[in-house]
Amino acid sequence: MIRLLDFFIAFFGLVFSFPFLIVLFIIGLFDTGSPIFRQERVGRNQKPFILVKFRTMKVDTASVASHLASSASITPFGSFLRKTKLDEIPQLWNVLKGEMSLVGPRPGLFNQEELTIERSKLNVFDVRPGITGLAQVNEIDMSTPAKLAEVDKQMIDTLNIKLYFKLILMTVTGSGSGDRVK
Repeated sequence: MIRLLDFFIAFFGLVFSFPFLIVLFIIGLFDTGSPIFRQERVGRNQKPFILVKFRTMKVDTASVASHLASSASITPFGSFLRKTKLDEIPQLWNVLKGEMSLVGPRPGLFNQEELTIERSKLNVFDVRPGITGLAQVNEIDMSTPAKLAEVDKQMIDTLNIKLYFKLILMTVTGSGSGDRVK
């Protein structure tokens, strides 16, 4: 049921937001010259996939978790995208392809070994990673791997349609800050 909801919401979200995405893409061209950010992430069953977002940091920024990146690397337009969470919209493509869900554990990087170990212990990789989740709306980021894995597991164990829509609504209305940048 969740996969079906993911598919339809992602499909219609991309269709209806397409003109807006074009505008953001063009502004992004002027901001960084490369408005789309692609990065390999840890997916379901620890299989790699390429996550797609709007670029919010300078092109030469190191590929590290957000909490390890310098805030000086965020562009002014990138700051706007992050505050409004518009940088996440291209991930609807990942949802449409079945690599992600709208709601699930945020996909980590392969170099975040401590997080991968903690999530493995709790079988968090049994589900698709998500654009948002319980940790994100509660401002728990990847800087606390054990706590993040525990909250991810709690969400997985309690996820139902009501919580699915509640977490989406909380994200859209601005609850939580997601992964913070120092």
